Amino acid sequence: MSAVGFCGPWVILTCDKKLCAAHRKEADREPFVFDCSTAEKKPKNRKDESSSDGGPSEETGSDKVLAFAVSPSGKLLALTDDTKRLVLFSCEPSWHCVSIRWVVRRCTSLVFTQAEDELLVADKSGDVYSFSVAEPQKEGELKMGHLSLLLAVTTSLDDKYIITADRDEKIRVSHLRSPHSIQSFCLGHCQFVSALQIPSGHPHWLLSGSGNPTVCRISSSTDGQLVAVQCERVSTVQVFTLAQEEKLVPHSRISLPHCPLDVNFDLEGRLWVLMDSSDAPLQIYSLTQGCWEVAAHDPDLSRVTEAFRPHWEPLEASMRTNNRFEQLHKVSFDNVAVYLQKKQQRLEEQQLKRSAAQTANGNKKAKKEAD
Repeated sequence: MSAVGFCGPWVILTCDKKLCAAHRKEADREPFVFDCSTAEKKPKNRKDESSSDGGPSEETGSDKVLAFAVSPSGKLLALTDDTKRLVLFSCEPSWHCVSIRWVVRRCTSLVFTQAEDELLVADKSGDVYSFSVAEPQKEGELKMGHLSLLLAVTTSLDDKYIITADRDEKIRVSHLRSPHSIQSFCLGHCQFVSALQIPSGHPHWLLSGSGNPTVCRISSSTDGQLVAVQCERVSTVQVFTLAQEEKLVPHSRISLPHCPLDVNFDLEGRLWVLMDSSDAPLQIYSLTQGCWEVAAHDPDLSRVTEAFRPHWEPLEASMRTNNRFEQLHKVSFDNVAVYLQKKQQRLEEQQLKRSAAQTANGNKKAKKEAD
């Protein structure tokens, strides 16, 4: 997964097996780089929880970063990788790894609670685990389970609800402290639900995106006025405004020179775009008099780009990976057409047999009359 985000004054970039952080304002601050391929390995004497039921364990992971999340205060960051690590970082007063724990299944999404006391992790088997932030060495506890692969998880801004989205077109709203109690289901999607977002300043809004075409990112500005929507393999970003009448209104469309890998608003309302390009993978777009313009000479972009430059090579490799939602689209199977075709063939065969029988009977009758 290649993604861009923000942790306080730090710009975060994940590319292949690395997480990189560069300070936006202070050029003398050393970038922080965490390489999952050189991180702590799972102890060999530790039983693999994924095979606790007697079944075969999952294959060895590739150490690629699958997802990351930033705490509401911007002081903490967590990532999960393909080797089933869950790594917790603190960025104040300087970057350091707080803990490395292990998840049961490969994760698809994670989120901090607003109180920052829990880290909620959703995995591909449909389970959500809760990991303590105050006790960073404590193992995760099963929070809730689903019958379908989970693709996104978030919490309401008051920490009252946990919201999960799955492969089977459903969004479930459950009580965070008692997840067995389901508040409601949000239905209406016709494909897997791939993205969730509660925009800033709109605590009662829930934005969601799904497949066909696949919405892979929904990002809202810090003032809650703009929403950017990125779709898989589409070289544009659609921007909406949140009207006071509780409507999502199309605002503008940003045409990009390459397909975006990820988009995210910074604290100033500028849109950072990570693109499928080796020349200039990172760009900033600013809204000026109703039009989006590229901030090509922005000093923040220059500092961040210079810090990330040594890590562009693994980023380029990650760009060549397949669409991560490719296997989730429903495959339609029209067995009615096949049935009707076979039925027509049977009718035609029966008609041929009747015609042949009638012809044979006619020949026999004619022969008897001739005798």
